[in-house]
Amino acid sequence: MSPRALSAAALAATAALSLLLTACGSDGEDGDTKPDDKIQGADKPEKSPSPSAEEEAAGRPEIKLPKDLKITFSPEETGDPVKDAVLRDNAERMKAIQSAIASLDPKYEALNYYNTDEALAESAEWVEQFKEEKLTVTGAVRYLDRQVTINDDSTATVTFCADESKGYSKSLETGKVNVTPITKDSYLVYNTKLQKNDQGVWQTTSIFSERGADECQP
Repeated sequence: MSPRALSAAALAATAALSLLLTACGSDGEDGDTKPDDKIQGADKPEKSPSPSAEEEAAGRPEIKLPKDLKITFSPEETGDPVKDAVLRDNAERMKAIQSAIASLDPKYEALNYYNTDEALAESAEWVEQFKEEKLTVTGAVRYLDRQVTINDDSTATVTFCADESKGYSKSLETGKVNVTPITKDSYLVYNTKLQKNDQGVWQTTSIFSERGADECQP
């Protein structure tokens, strides 16, 4: 999903973020068509492993997603408590960005909570572009094959695929859903770096993504 009217310069400025970059659909019909195809599991309630006492003490902000936007993550946990904490904060970070877009708020509390440094600046700029173009997000997005590596410097790396084939942008003024055909670029690979802060939150510090990645094709 992306602001379809964004200028080339604006797109270039946020190329590193690429979240929701292409408005994708399943049938290639006119944008007035309301998508009704389902992603398996997207209609199930979102859930995450129970947070630890340390995580609960961090005062995490509540994140609310629009009713017409479904996000799923797999795997949700690995069985390793440290890696599971990283995966939880990775999931909350992805939800925070899309909730910020829906809220038209580049300074959204959860956006600042789960991002820092380069990742925060890019995320806020991306939200600002949706706000300027009066667009929001709808449909369903899957984040798949999430893998965690705990690095020697106590940072973490999370790599994963994104399936945006049934994710769309929607005009706030008209309610029109922007639907385009599914292509190779509907699928992305992400490589993100996270650092645990003093409150015990694994904040994303940097992001690399590649659209159309071979390893993420269905």
